[in-house]
Amino acid sequence: MKINTDTIIVDPHPLLRVKSEDVPLPLSKEDYDLAMSLLTYVRESRDPIKAEQEKLKPAVGIAAPQIGINKKIFAVSVDMLDDKDEVETIEYLLVNPKLIAHSKRECALSSGEGCLSIEEIYEGLVYRHERVTFKAFDVLKNQEVVIKESDYIGIVLQHEYDHLLGVLFYDRINKTDPWKEKDNATLID
Repeated sequence: MKINTDTIIVDPHPLLRVKSEDVPLPLSKEDYDLAMSLLTYVRESRDPIKAEQEKLKPAVGIAAPQIGINKKIFAVSVDMLDDKDEVETIEYLLVNPKLIAHSKRECALSSGEGCLSIEEIYEGLVYRHERVTFKAFDVLKNQEVVIKESDYIGIVLQHEYDHLLGVLFYDRINKTDPWKEKDNATLID
């Protein structure tokens, strides 16, 4: 399955608001191929040449509901600087993720969030847990995993996880004061 901007559904498509269903394990060939297609999209979308050739919008994550398939599968691929200021790519290809723990402290991207499935601009801070722990089946490792992440990677994981629950990022923006800063919350540039 090839994913591009023509195959990504956009708000207000009703499937974006449906709670996704668990995926049977071990993965069927169809579900494995779906998962790999999601990861391929994210990887290739960050290559400017491939993005232009294949009609891809840059992304760090995508969930199955964004292509109209309400299954609990999402892919994340993020480039981060490590301790030596070298680029490290962090990737997850998760099936049936469950948020099993989180911090009370919150964080938000100072510029707000965006989404492949949302064409309108929604400005404001999207507060999420600063630290999260997910339990899931990771297709890349071919095993059940427990993932502990924080800050930017944690935000990306929570954004994609929300898609599986039928929640869109703008649902989390304060309607009366979109840029209101919360006490004891971290803003990430």
